[in-house]
Amino acid sequence: YQFDEYRFDDEPWFSEQAKKIYQAMSGEDKRARFDWIRSEFFAPSLLQDLTQDSQEIMKILRLAHDWHPQLDPKLTALYDLLSQTHLHEKVLVFTQYADTARYLTAQLQRFGLTKIELVTGDSENPTELAHRFSPRSNQRAEFIGTAQELRVLISTDVLSEGQNLQDAHIILNYDLPWAIIRLIQRAGRVDRIGQAAKQVLCYSFLPKDGLEQILFLRGRLRNRIRQNADVVGSDEIFFEGDPVNLQDLYNEKSGILDEPENEDDTDLASQAYQIWQAATAADPNLLKLIPSLDNMIYATKASTQEGLILYTRTAEDNDILAWVDLNGQIITQSQTAILRAAKCNRDTPALPKIATHHDLQSQALDYIRTDERSTGALGPKRSAKHQVYTRLDRYCKEKVGTLFVAEELKKAVQEIYTYPLKEFARDTLTRQLKLGINDDNLADLVVSLWEDDKWCIIQSGEQVSPEPQIICSMGLVNS
Repeated sequence: YQFDEYRFDDEPWFSEQAKKIYQAMSGEDKRARFDWIRSEFFAPSLLQDLTQDSQEIMKILRLAHDWHPQLDPKLTALYDLLSQTHLHEKVLVFTQYADTARYLTAQLQRFGLTKIELVTGDSENPTELAHRFSPRSNQRAEFIGTAQELRVLISTDVLSEGQNLQDAHIILNYDLPWAIIRLIQRAGRVDRIGQAAKQVLCYSFLPKDGLEQILFLRGRLRNRIRQNADVVGSDEIFFEGDPVNLQDLYNEKSGILDEPENEDDTDLASQAYQIWQAATAADPNLLKLIPSLDNMIYATKASTQEGLILYTRTAEDNDILAWVDLNGQIITQSQTAILRAAKCNRDTPALPKIATHHDLQSQALDYIRTDERSTGALGPKRSAKHQVYTRLDRYCKEKVGTLFVAEELKKAVQEIYTYPLKEFARDTLTRQLKLGINDDNLADLVVSLWEDDKWCIIQSGEQVSPEPQIICSMGLVNS
């Protein structure tokens, strides 16, 4: 709801705006988006408390009515950092609220800053702006060195995960989130594979001393970081003088991020990505060639361990590698070991196909089918998906008919049974499960992920084949 004007001394005007907002929220097309609680559930004193709160808020609005951005010390400090300290470097600025992002962008542009844009949940194409800010890491050569390339990007947490922004190595937290994981996600946008800088800088604005004494924000955040000491190390410093660091969280030393089995598979996605980056850097033609290849393509190379490697994608959108010997028996289940066995150089010679190639491929596929059926739609019992569904399904049944079981939670539980989890949701749930999250907090976390569209991968209108799909295969022969 957008106000055309603000009347800070007109209480009836505020009451009229509140009435319009309520009417807009309670319309037939909007009502389903909110949880409505009948007024008889509230104590009579609530009305008095809300009225008193509103009057205090109006006092604050009156005090802030005569606002001059050029006298805003926090904004001035940000401008100095962008226009002096890091004049020729890319800077990624995160803020909690869309209104703050709009305010910062508008004022910095008035101060004369150029090549700056903002991203919020209302942005039409956040990915395009991310590519303009970080064209090299996203392989968007058409933006490099042009007027469209951005130097400063101001964003809410809509860009805190899922984007490559490592053309920059400077992060600035204009305000500090209460959830520590947000700091990690924000830094992770630039501290990732492909980052060329030796050091990633993370700036954070802290409250002035007087306000800090009231909010104790820095102290509360410091305590929360220390409470997670079982997953942090001692290199990255989030607050000057506090050597609290997240190295072990990134290198998974504590085992928080992954399943305990197959420990050498903890970073398979990163290894595969590194292989792809190195290959395409050496031969850019692969960027067009590989996506154009048909599924079920095959090849053969020399190896001391003979057999066949099969790469499939399952109905749950999981990528699975299987490696069988010449008798069709599984050699190893380690996905990392299979990836290493499949490794080829540019000059690796192609050899004739094994006579039993397609028979071995069929046997490997049978193994993958059997493995998928044995784990069911929820996957292994120790997986995050299986644990979360089992716990929340029981939770919903125990709390049925109470305010604890919202419609959003029911929908999220239904979706996790049917669809694969998004990467962010899977990583977050795995970490929280190992930290011992209770059912109430798990339910709140799941609803939050569901509402933020970070829950499941749902391909509406598409029929998902129940059979694993063969992507490619490779024969291995002892030359």
